[in-house]
Amino acid sequence: MKKLKSDFRLLLVAAFVLILSIGLTSCDENPEIVAQQGYLPESFGVDIPSSISNPTTLGGGRIGRTEEELSGDAIYRHLRLFIFIGEASKEITEEIISAIKTFNIESLQVLTYESEDDGRNKTLTVTQNVEFEGTTWEYMLTVIDADSENEADGGMAMQVFWNNEPSLNGISILKPYNINRNDTENGFNAIYRIDYDASGDDVYDATMEVSIAGLAFDRPDADEFSMKNLRMFVGKKGDFIDVYGNSNHPRARLLDEANVGFNWAFVASGNDALNLAVAEVGLPPSNLDADSRAMLLEDYSVRNVFTTRIKSVFPNIPQNLLDAYLVNTNPPGFFDRDGFIRSELSPGADWNPMAERIKNLAPYNPLETTTLEINFK
Repeated sequence: MKKLKSDFRLLLVAAFVLILSIGLTSCDENPEIVAQQGYLPESFGVDIPSSISNPTTLGGGRIGRTEEELSGDAIYRHLRLFIFIGEASKEITEEIISAIKTFNIESLQVLTYESEDDGRNKTLTVTQNVEFEGTTWEYMLTVIDADSENEADGGMAMQVFWNNEPSLNGISILKPYNINRNDTENGFNAIYRIDYDASGDDVYDATMEVSIAGLAFDRPDADEFSMKNLRMFVGKKGDFIDVYGNSNHPRARLLDEANVGFNWAFVASGNDALNLAVAEVGLPPSNLDADSRAMLLEDYSVRNVFTTRIKSVFPNIPQNLLDAYLVNTNPPGFFDRDGFIRSELSPGADWNPMAERIKNLAPYNPLETTTLEINFK
């Protein structure tokens, strides 16, 4: 499988953090304000173990692998990056909120500041008791690129809705282009959304759902595996972190030209304390309208998809050679802090609870991920 290009592999490091870690510099007309931080969220999401969330496609070394086998890293290393990109959206929101804590916005309705990133004026507005998507939110924080308010998107850069009681829950929507016009790595239309709920229920102590739409996958220098959309659920239960979702890759293909565009559909479970994880991946077509776990992860398993693609190019390949080459495609994949270590057979008892947990998880409908849209209020 072709490697992702460096700009995509380092999407967070080279783009997310740099473009979204906003520095707030008060304009002259704004007086100096003493921070009142108590009501701003301290966190806005669920942390994911690095065993399945990592900004690099590098992984560990599979036990007993030979050169005649399809590397497990080639199958699973991109999954760690896609999950990391989703998790990064949570980090972005927390970084921005941390920066905003330098201002007393609890008693402030409007603040104008100059961004240290792009030198453009931004307008920050705080509104209370706002209705959005059927919920009344105690606070809504809005950031607009003031120099582009008359453009089609209104200059919208960020909206965060949240309630602090009885426990933190909220929605964060971000448009990187309007946060920092100097960095267009993500494209002009990329929008991110994080739904976070720390109230807990019988299944999870806290949950978050990450959605990303409109990434610039079709730049001339973009890798064919570049991602356009992502939808990912994360649930925390004690030390266990369950993850499932889909990333859409409209130009991706495997060996042939006839089948272009697929979802990286995945389920995973990690142990935060041990930094271990187990995952399973399917490769359904981007336009598949189905949500059955059996179809997404079994019918379109990595093994079945690769078998079909290989036989379409090499119809006379001996079955024993094909089986030997695809040995690492037998699910699930097992991970430690360094990444993928082996497939199918558990490395030890510590991984077994996670292997059981993923049996109850299913990805989203690929077509819904492919057609995902995100809008501000």
